[in-house]
Amino acid sequence: MINALPDDGIPAEQVLAELREMRAGDLPTHGGRLFAYVYDPGRDGLDELAQAAHAISAHVNGLDPTAFPSLLAMENALVGATARVLGAPVPGERTAVGSVTSGGTESILLAVKTARDARPDLATPRMVIPSTAHAAFAKAAHYLRVALDVVPVGPDLRADPSATAASITDDTVLVVGSAPSYAHGVVDPIPQLAAVAAERHVRFHVDACFGGWVLPYLKRLGADLPDFDLTVPGVTSISVDLHKYAYAPKGVSILLHRTEELRRPQYFAYADWPGYTMVNPVVSSTRSGGPIAAALATLRTIGDNGYLGLAARTRDAVSILAAAVERTDGVRLFAPPETTVVCFTTEDADLFVLADELTARGWHTQPQMAFGDLPPTIHLTVTAAVAATAAEFAAALAESVAAARARGPIDLPPLELTPETVTPEVVERLAGGLGLGDADFSRMAAVNSLLNAASPQLREALLTGFLSVLQRPE
Repeated sequence: MINALPDDGIPAEQVLAELREMRAGDLPTHGGRLFAYVYDPGRDGLDELAQAAHAISAHVNGLDPTAFPSLLAMENALVGATARVLGAPVPGERTAVGSVTSGGTESILLAVKTARDARPDLATPRMVIPSTAHAAFAKAAHYLRVALDVVPVGPDLRADPSATAASITDDTVLVVGSAPSYAHGVVDPIPQLAAVAAERHVRFHVDACFGGWVLPYLKRLGADLPDFDLTVPGVTSISVDLHKYAYAPKGVSILLHRTEELRRPQYFAYADWPGYTMVNPVVSSTRSGGPIAAALATLRTIGDNGYLGLAARTRDAVSILAAAVERTDGVRLFAPPETTVVCFTTEDADLFVLADELTARGWHTQPQMAFGDLPPTIHLTVTAAVAATAAEFAAALAESVAAARARGPIDLPPLELTPETVTPEVVERLAGGLGLGDADFSRMAAVNSLLNAASPQLREALLTGFLSVLQRPE
């Protein structure tokens, strides 16, 4: 346990050495073997550039753009670049407007808030989302007290326009589509969904947090993908994370609105107190300019042609990984690899044991639990850096499948817990019994199997309890 506040100050080099030692236990953020959480372009010098840019503006405060006009200029530049990538300006319209946020969840929260606040006449505003929509929409609904209407997707894992239309009521303030959905990497039929929403005079948000920066480049490379951006009539807002496929450092996301009028309810202003009048476009008031400067430096250094090349490398890596899955007995693709995701499931081996075996061979994947009629799957988020390692994956996958077969499935005792019986003491005993007592997360098959067997409500309670146990000082 680190003492963050020693009696006397510690030399800078010792502090940095301690930080490096802690970082050594993390998953590798570079090298093309981590398929979640981080986005690596595989370009030398980009980290150093972003760090230098971050340092220039780290202490600039985004609270007041009149005090720090440099940050205002940077934000407008990022929003303008994003709008151009995503189809603005549309002929006959003024260019889109937007805001820089800390990440996709904040962008989604603000999109929902804006739609809710545009209809103050409604006592119970509602939002219609496909069952594959990101969990951030459920979080937004919970925080903002917006009722959530979840529409099952079709057999192709895409949102169903007819079922969506049937779910829209007079209280619906927002309809949502994904481009692509995170779990499976498939793009919803955005034009049809947007038309359904427009017909009922309801706002339509495209969640392109995951793929919004790469899909336009994949389309330029010939990918057969539906239109999803501001060129689609009826799309009123769209979110895209620059810290994903724009390869900016965490956390920078953009929320675009088609017009200033549509954006207006996003703002919060308050003058009824003795201090300064608070006017915020986003959730935070004080914001460091560091991430914004780092994002701008990244975009300007890579450039449009650079992003096209990175998208091509990502596309090639997806093809290699998907072919490896198709050639390997015991696994199969679960969704078409049409964007930057390879999603597969197992046929005769325990999927969670397989994930552990891949980890043991240096490939860090993201297991996904069963959902309704959908089996558990393994999710690979593919970035440009994976192009250098993708050819090595096939052998590791075949070896891991064989090892998973040999180990057999996890043998779980019957679950006798309910969400109400999950206490910190229960969680600590359970974590110890599953081998997590020493914070070794390299073997997670037993944990994931337990979570997969639990109901969603029990899974939420268990994970909340476990995170609470982790997040407390000794």
